[in-house]
Amino acid sequence: MASFLLIIYITYQVFCIFVNMLIEINPYNIDDRIIRQIIDELKHGGVIIFPTDTVYAMGCDLYSKKGLQELARLKEIKLEKSNFSIICKDFSDISNYVKHIPRPIFKVLKQNLPGPFTFILSATNEIPKLFGNNKKEVGIRIPNNPIIQRIVEELGNPIAVTSLHNDDDIIQDYFVDPYAIYERYEEDVAIIIDGGYGNLEASTVVDCTSDTPEIIRQGIGILDI
Repeated sequence: MASFLLIIYITYQVFCIFVNMLIEINPYNIDDRIIRQIIDELKHGGVIIFPTDTVYAMGCDLYSKKGLQELARLKEIKLEKSNFSIICKDFSDISNYVKHIPRPIFKVLKQNLPGPFTFILSATNEIPKLFGNNKKEVGIRIPNNPIIQRIVEELGNPIAVTSLHNDDDIIQDYFVDPYAIYERYEEDVAIIIDGGYGNLEASTVVDCTSDTPEIIRQGIGILDI
């Protein structure tokens, strides 16, 4: 009887969490059931907000046209005009979306990923097909955060991602505090993941489309060359 009541209680708690859309995940003890629910939402075109190793971000399944269009709508842009980055699982995943990476550039990526960087690389034809444009470059991320790493791994393909803030925004509580994020975005997205307080600095953006990496936005990441 006690075990039955415990099951009911746990089921009720999980149900309440998902009704409210704010899901608390312990990055050191990730619940498989919650991950499966998130994956199901992504595969049905949902947009989620999640922690990274920098500020919180919003994203969708890279292969969901519905999700991509919704992500673009939330950023108030047309999908074909978007400049979304993608979060990959690992280096083998990256190779599906970028052209041949020169050895010196590959070394820089290996030394700095996973980490708080967005690397701009020359895109394969897969990227413009997905976004319906003629994009020749794509931003690549592998954040050092076990929650989003697990989500991407279970999803089986990258997540298209954009920050909550714009480049000219001052990063404030509603970009880093999960509860403040929930209050601001609860009507806009399918799920908001509470993975703890985020950072106050965005990722460092590095242009790697030539043989020499060039920092185009200095963020929290200190590039190791």
